Amino acid sequence: MKQISSRFSIAVHTLSLIAVVPTECTGDFIARSVNTNPVIIRRIMSTLKKAGLIDVRPGVGGAYLLKPPAEITLLDIYHALDVVEDGQLFNFHKHPNPACSVGSMIEHTLRAELVEAQLAMEERLKCVTIQQLMDQVQPDE
Repeated sequence: MKQISSRFSIAVHTLSLIAVVPTECTGDFIARSVNTNPVIIRRIMSTLKKAGLIDVRPGVGGAYLLKPPAEITLLDIYHALDVVEDGQLFNFHKHPNPACSVGSMIEHTLRAELVEAQLAMEERLKCVTIQQLMDQVQPDE
């Protein structure tokens, strides 16, 4: 199984930060919050921009959301970052022994279950928005 890239959680962090403090969200500001290199943030912001989730102010810098936080789902971010290989979260080991009763059928048998697991995860990501996350980070006073 290939682990989902940390780019996903960094992108969620980035979008959440832009939602909370849009006027201060330069790559350097976000990098300090994420505690990573600004180059990584700029690459992720470029990807989020191509996906139509943010735009970046030329000159003065900073970023802003192109949609309200309540309309950006974790699934939108997951798709924007293309964090899984060939659209499949789970991969299989290569060349199991075809002479083995398990090796000859394991991929076929397991694939349907793993596709269902991925679909369930994606359904869950579709139900969670940046706004919902922000409501948990900044509870109403």
